[in-house]
Amino acid sequence: MSTLLAIDQSTSATKALFFSERGDLLDKTSLEHRQHYPRPGWVEHDAEEIYQNTLQVVRALLDQNPDRRADLRSLSITNQRETIVVFDRATGAPLHHAIVWQCRRGDPICADLVKAGHSERVQRSTGLKIDTYFPASKLKWLFDTYPDLKARAEDGSALVGTIDTYLIYRLTNGAVFATDHTNASRTLLYDIKNLCWDEGLCDLFGVPVRALPDVRESSATFGETDLGGALETAIPICGVMGDSQAALFAERCFRPGMAKVTFGTGSSVLLNVGDQMRLSQNGIVTTIGWVYRGQPAYAFEGIINFTGATIAWLRDQLQLIDSAQETEALAQSVDDNAGVYLVPAFVGLSAPYWRADARGAIVGLTPAATKAHVVRAALESIAYQVYDVLGLMADEAGLALHHVHGDGGAVSNRFLMQFTADVTQHVVRASSLPELSALGATLSGALGLGIYDSLDELDALPHAFVDYEPRMAVEAANQQIEGWQAAVRQTLTN
Repeated sequence: MSTLLAIDQSTSATKALFFSERGDLLDKTSLEHRQHYPRPGWVEHDAEEIYQNTLQVVRALLDQNPDRRADLRSLSITNQRETIVVFDRATGAPLHHAIVWQCRRGDPICADLVKAGHSERVQRSTGLKIDTYFPASKLKWLFDTYPDLKARAEDGSALVGTIDTYLIYRLTNGAVFATDHTNASRTLLYDIKNLCWDEGLCDLFGVPVRALPDVRESSATFGETDLGGALETAIPICGVMGDSQAALFAERCFRPGMAKVTFGTGSSVLLNVGDQMRLSQNGIVTTIGWVYRGQPAYAFEGIINFTGATIAWLRDQLQLIDSAQETEALAQSVDDNAGVYLVPAFVGLSAPYWRADARGAIVGLTPAATKAHVVRAALESIAYQVYDVLGLMADEAGLALHHVHGDGGAVSNRFLMQFTADVTQHVVRASSLPELSALGATLSGALGLGIYDSLDELDALPHAFVDYEPRMAVEAANQQIEGWQAAVRQTLTN
């Protein structure tokens, strides 16, 4: 069988991974890159470092597996979605550090646009909120601050792209300037209903349309690459997807009502809502899950800022634990939370509360409360936030959830998975494979290569997971949720 290579370019590191045609992970390597913080609230990456790291991890993986060179069939790419790069058309060299999705420098621009009444227009076209999480406002800041970059974008000598676009351009030596629908849909510049760049929004944010890439289906071919000379014969780049959508695809959430939660530093909750674009009235964003054979699959997306990061806070700031692995046993060492609730509003609360001014709190403390109760409350807070977002998304979509797929590092925490199943009253299907984003891009590429002919064939592939059935009675679950909601109200009134 052929070997399929994937690059997973994330916020903190770049991975190279080998998969079999059946989606088995064969081997992987990883290399972190530097985080740059030029000012408080600003976050940047050196895109040149990311490209060189990409070549380095691929070479390392090939060196670890020399026998796989001969049967290497293709390269797929998944990436941190909203990070943006402006680069030189002639050389591919970055013209400024990449501006990362976490960067808040576009906040004043977004506030002015909201005040001017552009929110409805932007949501109607893009499915998104006006927020600097998405790169359009940061591009406006960049072009307003450096007029020479704006002039170069206008005359075509500078190009704009998300990380996938930049890597494709470099890996094909400038032959292909393209992205896929999932990444384009996160820019705040893309019309997700008509599947094209929105010229009006490009004008609003001051981004020349000619500087933006061609948009293709995720399973399309994006040129060929010899991986910087690492291969004697070039292979096709096939299978390109933003990381959250790639995880949804890897979980085979191919039908409306299927949802996935990535339990990471934060959590991305995605719900397949079908082939018709739907807009939320409560701040949930709409995005493109993928486009296959001309047919888009849309998804509602909810972002939870602090899930795994809450556990890191217990470890690094409060020093209650030495590692995240301790939390499962600690949570299970007590019968319940003893009325202790942790509301992790460290950077505000998102859906369904939408209170950016909220701050974190631990409520319900009594002399009987122990470290174990606080740790348990931290884990429970992750499940409560998932409950809040999933419930809102399902109600707005008018869909009954089949079950909830879970991926990310925290799916190994059995207490958390079981408690999430209990409070949501849905089966949580926890993936046994941690590399879901890379697998999703790879499976999409396998469609494009003709290894598989349909989504049904992909769905029939082995899928390793552990199911957590709800064990808690509905009345008991509702009582737990009422306690959480009371804790949130107490936090919001302080």
